[in-house]
Amino acid sequence: MLDMASAPTAYSKSITQHRYVIAVSGGVDSVVLLDVLYRRGIRSLVVAHVDHGIRPDSADDAKFVKELAAHYDLPFETVRLELGADASEDQARRGRYDFLRTVAKTHNAHIVTAHHADDVVETVAINLHRGTGWRGLAVFGAEDIYRPMTVWFKDEVVRYAKVHHLRWREDSTNASDKYLRNRIRARVAGMDVQQKLEILALWRHQCAVRTELQREAQRLATNQRHLYIMTPRSVASEILLATLNIPLTRPQVERALIAIKTARPGAIHSLNEGYCLQFGIDDFALVQRKK
Repeated sequence: MLDMASAPTAYSKSITQHRYVIAVSGGVDSVVLLDVLYRRGIRSLVVAHVDHGIRPDSADDAKFVKELAAHYDLPFETVRLELGADASEDQARRGRYDFLRTVAKTHNAHIVTAHHADDVVETVAINLHRGTGWRGLAVFGAEDIYRPMTVWFKDEVVRYAKVHHLRWREDSTNASDKYLRNRIRARVAGMDVQQKLEILALWRHQCAVRTELQREAQRLATNQRHLYIMTPRSVASEILLATLNIPLTRPQVERALIAIKTARPGAIHSLNEGYCLQFGIDDFALVQRKK
């Protein structure tokens, strides 16, 4: 495990030259991240908080984080989403990152989140449980989001908070069995360090593989139908994702490949709510739907 005394130096050297939007929920992880960066002399931070509107007491979290930002004399941005008690984890995640990216664009900044090593292990486990394929191992890969705390385990984060007498708020939903992540988290907590390190090594390797794969897929990207007809499905899927450069689920990609191979010239294939493919004799074009 990484030594707590040296950890701040280990991960903060590379982020001193830019402006950053730091996502602070009020929980121990983000409170520690904020404190570590501040103690390292990094002042170009914007504290951003998302009140998902899921829990009755979520407004108290927003108030706590606002006061925390004032304590560090940092600008504060917040939003309330009003998702309601029945909102899914995916809805909350999408709403959260939409807001963070908006704030980052406003401040010409990069996003920093407090995901730690145990979060990586949990997310890999969740994706394997859901059968997401190889991409489920290469989690947290968004290029516009910096996650410096993936070198820390949860117990190290809590230890730092206690040593430095930090205050934080506990999310009451963390104890609920309603969410898959909470159920997985309880099992991950029982794993020994060596098991976690092996999963983290696999994650880093898979992230490197993903980078190489995406680079090669971009090199081969084309709207010519012949390549997709003659190429194995798994390879064609990656090339198509690189060609279209829009978020698609695996089923959407599979259906698009079938259409590329079989659609008549002039046909239109719906990809999702925002886009469709229009086919020529030898090629296809991505067309955005009119709003």
